Order: sequence, then C-alpha cells, then structure tokens
Amino acid sequence: MFLLRCSRVGALALVLFLPACRDGTEPVAPPKPVQGMPGPSFTVGTGSTSTLLGRATFADATGETFKVKRMTGDWHVEIKGKPAIDLAVQSIVFQPGGQSGWHSHPGPVFIQVVSGTMTFYESHDPTCTPVVRTAGQGFLDVGEHAHIARNETTAPAQNVVTYFAPPGAALRIDEPRPGNCPF
Repeated sequence: MFLLRCSRVGALALVLFLPACRDGTEPVAPPKPVQGMPGPSFTVGTGSTSTLLGRATFADATGETFKVKRMTGDWHVEIKGKPAIDLAVQSIVFQPGGQSGWHSHPGPVFIQVVSGTMTFYESHDPTCTPVVRTAGQGFLDVGEHAHIARNETTAPAQNVVTYFAPPGAALRIDEPRPGNCPF
C-alpha cells in the first residue's frame, strides 16, 4: 500500500490509498474465455510511440515504509509507500487519431500534455464525457478504473507520464472496452 498526499491548507487535499498489486514486469494477461461465452473485447493502442525514460525503486533503509514529507509555507506534499515505491517516467507521442486502448494502472499516474491536445475517457463515467487537456495541462489517473487516451486532432501530441507503482509491477494492465463508450 502507498499513500500520496498533496495539500494546500484550506484549498486542496488529495489522498490516494491503493492496495498492493501482483508483481511482474509484463502486462497482466487477459482472462481466458469461458467455453460457450465470448471473451472480453480488448482494444489495442494504435498510432503512438512510447519511450521509457527511466524507472527506479525508492525504499528506506529499514525496508518498512518509504516516506518523504515537505512543507513550504501553506503548501504540503507527502509520499509514503509500504514497503517501497517504483517511480517510472515515459514519453508517449500520439499521432493524429492515435489512441492508447482501454487500460488501467496499479497506482496513480500523472499525465502531462507537453504538446498538442489529448482527450481522456473514463470507463466508470456512464456518459463517456471527454476530458480534454492541452499543452501545459495535466490529467491524473488514480489507477482505480480503466481509461483511454486519444488524440482526436489533426496534429501530433506528446505526453510525459509519471507512474507510481508497487516495485516490479507492470505499469499497464490491458482492459476490455466498457459498454459506456462506443470505442
């Protein structure tokens, strides 16, 4: 379990509690279809190129709980992981019409749109409402539900993505297409 907490006194508080996930470096395999039942319909990402910029494990010397806390004026940030946290950074370029496919993550993911425009959809949103982010804006995926990232424009877009994950866990878990979105 790990905790990531950022707050601005009286203005903003964000607390994420995430259960431990299965270890491994490969994405979780899709479940096998049950005889006589159709299998899940997984979507494949298209029109994007990913480059892992780095991944490291952060742990304290005791192996109990990794914790860092900082306060500057009325701004506070706290990151805690038990027993440790993997932090990975990836650059993803989406060509016009490119998309990630439906997927989830074992922990929170901070997505920075550094150029272009990206549209995000959440599997748990019954209306499949688009969340549009442009260069200089961010999108936080808390890792609890499947989502899809799409470049619905005519120009390329680049994201810099920061993952918080259990040590050694797969950063991406392919998910079936939800029934609330037509793609």
